[in-house]
Amino acid sequence: MKSRIARAGDAMDAALKSLSYPSDGQGFHRNGQGFPPNGIDGQGLDGMRNDNRLVDEARPVEVAPEPASATRVPEGIETGRPSRAEAEAAVRTLLRWAGDDPAREGLRDTPARVTKAYEQLFGGYSVDAEQLLERVFEEVEGYSDIVLVRDIPFHSHCEHHMVPFMGLAHIAYYPTRGVVGLSKLARVVDTFARRLQTQETMTAQIADVIESILKPRGVAVMVEAEHLCMAMRGVQKAGVSTITSQFRGVFKDDASEQVRFLTLVRGGAK
Repeated sequence: MKSRIARAGDAMDAALKSLSYPSDGQGFHRNGQGFPPNGIDGQGLDGMRNDNRLVDEARPVEVAPEPASATRVPEGIETGRPSRAEAEAAVRTLLRWAGDDPAREGLRDTPARVTKAYEQLFGGYSVDAEQLLERVFEEVEGYSDIVLVRDIPFHSHCEHHMVPFMGLAHIAYYPTRGVVGLSKLARVVDTFARRLQTQETMTAQIADVIESILKPRGVAVMVEAEHLCMAMRGVQKAGVSTITSQFRGVFKDDASEQVRFLTLVRGGAK
């Protein structure tokens, strides 16, 4: 895991160095040499946007409609769902297809174990991610700056081969009228990870549901993972890290906010 994080840090270093900005009166300038070594004209993180302005209480906060990607559960899945006995029979079929005997001692209980394991591994289909974010704590003394939860571990399964991929998720948002419990953000990651997924879709789903329910001024999501379908089959290249990201609101509109997010993810706040 440490090596994957180190490689991810190198990738983000390259991304940061590739950013350049025209002069805007806040210390950003296009100097042909990339970003100043310590952030912004010698100011580091202190020179970046740190917006603690109070939210306009008169401005109504609307709840956006639920994004289609937040569920992705086929209609009628419950009515057409096989029984446990049928699921166990399917596992026995796969064991025979693989060339083994499901009746031998070591495999005799495997179908039941696999079925029970799938209930946990794919438990995200039975969880409503929206409900996880419904309770908001408004007594935060006017706090409206960035909230970031990084290094959230997860494991999921590739929808193409049903092989695991695992890694870390990082989530940041600018609250409007309050903040959500930090553990709820980790639960949102687990909810979408415990479904058949692609990393790109999972990243978008996490950002979608946070944007839809919390209506923050901005949300940023980064997911870095290693895919065993790439390590164990096909090209068979182990240790390859894949990074996906989604930026919404101020994170999408203001490149300096993306830099701040990436810097904090790398540990710039320590």
